[in-house]
Amino acid sequence: MNDVCPYCGFRFEIEPGYFYAAMYVSYVLSVGQVLAAGLLTYQISKSESPWVYLGVLMATILIFAPFNFRYSRLILLHYLTPKVKYDPKYEDALGDDRP
Repeated sequence: MNDVCPYCGFRFEIEPGYFYAAMYVSYVLSVGQVLAAGLLTYQISKSESPWVYLGVLMATILIFAPFNFRYSRLILLHYLTPKVKYDPKYEDALGDDRP
């Protein structure tokens, strides 16, 4: 993830350790995915073996890890931090330094 926006120069990490809170968002996403995968596995296989569920749930966690990493940060920035807003007046201050 970029430290600053290449277009407008916005610094994403508002304060030191800001994205530690994204771990909680990632946890909520993971719990939802694991619940959905567990229920879907039960509906499809009707298995009573814990190894089937363990394999499916571990695969679900590993497959969705990159998604959770990126989107937990985006959810934190856009929905859970009300003080972060785009302001076009700062865009003019950058001039032609943008790529």
